[in-house]
This record gives sequence, structure tokens and C-alpha cells, in this order.
Amino acid sequence: MFRRHPLLSLLTVAYLGGLVWITLTPSSDDFRADSVVYVLLDIFQSNASTAWLNYNIVEFAANVILFVPMGVFVVLLFGRRLWWAGIGAGVLAACWIELAQGIWFAYRVTDMRDIASNTLGTVLGVMLALLITWPAANRHRALVAARAARQASA
Repeated sequence: MFRRHPLLSLLTVAYLGGLVWITLTPSSDDFRADSVVYVLLDIFQSNASTAWLNYNIVEFAANVILFVPMGVFVVLLFGRRLWWAGIGAGVLAACWIELAQGIWFAYRVTDMRDIASNTLGTVLGVMLALLITWPAANRHRALVAARAARQASA
């Protein structure tokens, strides 16, 4: 599978490396009121129509978005039949990250909501990959059925 999809495998490894770097290194935006995130949140919160947007919502959404590629890559690498492995990989990765943050990295904060948001992101990624690959799967299924019909009539 990795030999059949070398570029996809390389992208997956790069994504996983980035994921480790983002989740297990100190964050530059933590507790700084002048950071880009807080400046943008101040702008959004000063407008009545976007005042509902706060740091917790932004963090949750970022965690969801961060794990969407996990589901996509697993489905694309291992196939549609193993879609559940994509969700399992996301849950295991999220749990491992939170465990590592709690045990080895005092500068990171563990939070069960992160596991929930990461799992949601993985599920959305799996669904996106299944949606993207659906037309090709239908063509493949029709081709297999046509071959079987030709062999049965021969």
C-alpha cells in the first residue's frame, strides 16, 4: 500500500510530524494577550454579531480541523473498507497526545474536550474521504459486476 501510494505516504508522514510538533511543543500563543489569536478574538467580540466567538470555541474548532486529515489519510491509504480504522487511529492518537501532554510535558494542558474534538475531526475526515472516493468506488463496483456477468455468460 505504501509502495503503491508513495506521495500519499509522504504527505501522511509529514502531517503526522506536524501533528506531533503542534501538539507536543510549547505554544507561542499561550497566555499572551498581544498574540494574533487574542487580537482577532478582541475584534470579533467587539462586534455584536460575532461576540459569541470566544477562545474555547476557536480552540475546539482548531482541534477538529487539526484531525480531519487523520481520517482522510487513513481511508485513502488503507481503503474504504477500513474506514473504521481511520476513526480508531484518530481516537488512539488523541488519547496518546493527551496522555503524553499530561505525563511528560508540564507546559501543555490536558483536556478531555481535546479528545472529543479530535475524534470529531477524524470522523469528519473519514466521512470526507468516503464522499470523495464514492464515485470511484461506484465505477469499480460496476466494472466488477460487468466482468462477473461476462464470465457467467461465457
